[in-house]
Amino acid sequence: MEILDALAAEEDQLAALLAGLTQEQWGADSLCAGWSVADVVLHLAQCEEAVIATIRGTPVDWGGLGDTVGAAMESAVSAERSDSGATICERWERARGQALTVLRAADPARRVAWVTNTLRPATLATTRLAEHWAHALDIAEPLGLPYPDTQRLRHILWLAHATLPYAYSAAGSTAPSVRIEAVAPNGPAWVLGPDDADVMLSGPAGDLARIAARRLDPGDSAVRTSGAAAAEVLVRIRTYAI
Repeated sequence: MEILDALAAEEDQLAALLAGLTQEQWGADSLCAGWSVADVVLHLAQCEEAVIATIRGTPVDWGGLGDTVGAAMESAVSAERSDSGATICERWERARGQALTVLRAADPARRVAWVTNTLRPATLATTRLAEHWAHALDIAEPLGLPYPDTQRLRHILWLAHATLPYAYSAAGSTAPSVRIEAVAPNGPAWVLGPDDADVMLSGPAGDLARIAARRLDPGDSAVRTSGAAAAEVLVRIRTYAI
C-alpha cells in the first residue's frame, strides 16, 4: 500500500531530525504542554507498540489509563518517562519498524480496534503518519530546526476530510459537506469533496493540515473559506482521536 511507504518516509524524516539532537535538546520543552522532546518520542514509541498489539489482536485498553484520550496518553508517558534520549529513540526505532512490518502483513479488509474506533490497516497507517508529522513539528519548531512540508500532506488532508463525520458526531452534531482545495508543496492542487459542498476550504496544504492537527490557529493561516458553517468546520476538523 502506498500509505505504508509514505508512513515509512515520514518516520525516516523524523529519524533524521532526532539523530542530530543533543542530550540538552532531548530534555527541552516541546510544543506539547508539559512534555519534553523525549516525552514526545516516548509517546510515539508507545503508540507504535500499541499498533503492533492491536494488529496482533491484543489492543491496549486506553480507557483503563484515563477518562479521556488525552488523559490516557499523559498517564502512559508519565509511567515510563525517562531522561535518556538515546534509549527512548532506540525504543521508537524498534517499535516503528515492527509496526510497519505487521501493518504490511495485515489483512487490508479487517478492521482493528484503535483508541475510540475500529479502523482498517490503511487508515490506521494514515493516522500514524499524521501523528508523526504533527509531533515532528512539536519537536522541530521550539528547537528552531527545519521540518519541510512534503507531498505526504495529501494523506493527512485525506484523513482530516474523511473523519469530519466522526469529529462532528463527537460533538453531538452532523457534519456539512466540505470541499477542500489544497495547494500542494510541489505540483498541482489536491481536491477533496464535491463541487456543490456546503463549505469550501482552500489554501496551502501545510496550513490546512496544521489547522486539522491543532498546530495553527485558522486566523493566522492563509486559508480561505466560504459557506455558513465554515468557521465551525475549522473548529471541528482534526486528524486524531478525541
